[in-house]
Amino acid sequence: MAKHPIPPSELILNRDGSIYHLKLRPEHLAQDIIVVGDPGRVKEISKYFDRIEVKISNREFITHTGFIGKKRLSVLSTGIGTDNIDIVINELDALVNIDLEQRAVKTRHTALNIIRIGTTGAIQPAIPVDSYVAAEYGLGLDGLLYFYQPSGKVNEKEILQAFIRQTGWHKEFPKPYVVKGSSALLKRIGKGMTTGMTITAPGFYGPQGRVLRIPLAFPEGNKRVEQFAFHGLRIVNFEMETSSLYALGKILGHNMLTVCLVIANRVNNTFSKSHKKPMEGIIRTVLERI
Repeated sequence: MAKHPIPPSELILNRDGSIYHLKLRPEHLAQDIIVVGDPGRVKEISKYFDRIEVKISNREFITHTGFIGKKRLSVLSTGIGTDNIDIVINELDALVNIDLEQRAVKTRHTALNIIRIGTTGAIQPAIPVDSYVAAEYGLGLDGLLYFYQPSGKVNEKEILQAFIRQTGWHKEFPKPYVVKGSSALLKRIGKGMTTGMTITAPGFYGPQGRVLRIPLAFPEGNKRVEQFAFHGLRIVNFEMETSSLYALGKILGHNMLTVCLVIANRVNNTFSKSHKKPMEGIIRTVLERI
């Protein structure tokens, strides 16, 4: 255990002893976790459980924990964005690696397996809508990693420098970072899916190159992202959570993977006519492989 207890202002607990935002206690959580952005998607996954033992909700954070056969799983909604992922991953880690009563870090580390199922926009013309992509790397445009001390230990600096150089990255934008996901989870769960680098943007419109009424500061950005290559590695899609998931997960010693359903192709300007069935397909695929 750590010598000094973590103060209540830093490790915030509810009156029932649950962690502040997620409202979970350690016994509510499985070691294998599926995270989704949309709170409504939690029940679309847990409907495949043979038995649900826990249903807890607080704000946008909804958790169902149960069993498929003998396999115990948790499904949790994060909401949108890396700020929410910062909350979720730190609190999930606290549930398994901090003694909440003593407010002390445990001497024995527990590694969680966390798989994100999301939706995404493809950035390569050959990737069709309603197909699946798995993120070998997360490239963050959000800057979150740099608020944590061990950032240099997880940042893939060679890939990062190539990205900055090839894209002519705008000097006024946040500094990007690149983190590798779990190779073991990618091999097991991402089999047969398009793989590559996923860009995590700090917004849905301007940061992903969308224009409604506000002009872009870097209008050629998406084209340069599409053209980026590093020893055969290409950027395949945009979304809003993966970089922070991979960064915090690697720092904290957890195994992370994002798989996404492509609902738009940004290069071809196409959008899925109905992605309900393809989403059910990616959910079933993950549940079969997890």
